[in-house]
Amino acid sequence: MQSLQASEWKPGELIPSEVELAARFKVSQGTVRKAIDELAAENLVVRRQGKGTFVATHHEDQAQYRFLSLKPNEDQPRYPSTRRVLDCKRQRAPAEVARMLDLKPGDGVVQIRRLLFLAPEPTVLEEIWLPANIFKGLSAERLTEWKGPLYALFETEFGVHMVRAQERIRAVGADAASAELLAVPAGSPLLSVERVSFTYGDKSVELRRGLYVTSRHFYQNNLN
Repeated sequence: MQSLQASEWKPGELIPSEVELAARFKVSQGTVRKAIDELAAENLVVRRQGKGTFVATHHEDQAQYRFLSLKPNEDQPRYPSTRRVLDCKRQRAPAEVARMLDLKPGDGVVQIRRLLFLAPEPTVLEEIWLPANIFKGLSAERLTEWKGPLYALFETEFGVHMVRAQERIRAVGADAASAELLAVPAGSPLLSVERVSFTYGDKSVELRRGLYVTSRHFYQNNLN
């Protein structure tokens, strides 16, 4: 975990073999295997038959939508997602945002607003807050140019790898502004999802608030 946190092994890279790690830490190969099993169970590393163990990356197909839990109803096709960035600006952190990102009130943050479309309807309206000192140079233009998952952009250009998230969910009614963007009547039921995402060392690096239209989708969690 310390090596992952220190970026000794970067996302997508092959980590040393079990034999090499056993020699490095002066433990048995079985102990190393158990440790790697735990990392794999937490989606921090990925085993590939005959190739070895790699640091997990949000560029992997199976990881791209790991944090998107919205699934289509059984009678609806699975559409590819598209995004529209509404704005991206730097500002002082409001007190609540600063608290949730473990910042000081007034510290710089990047605020992003965007719409996620599950073709053809707008389905998720998101407000994202990021520490400005980590995400220097992030702009609306860069977000619009990027075609992959947002977390893959964070990983590739800012060295931030999301490893877990904590969510709070409640039902709300759509206000006039949100209803217009999501193409639903004002007062329509929406699912409000507030997520704090963490990188290595349990450091919070993203606050995301989303409003979800669930008339054709449902929110799915897999609980172990």
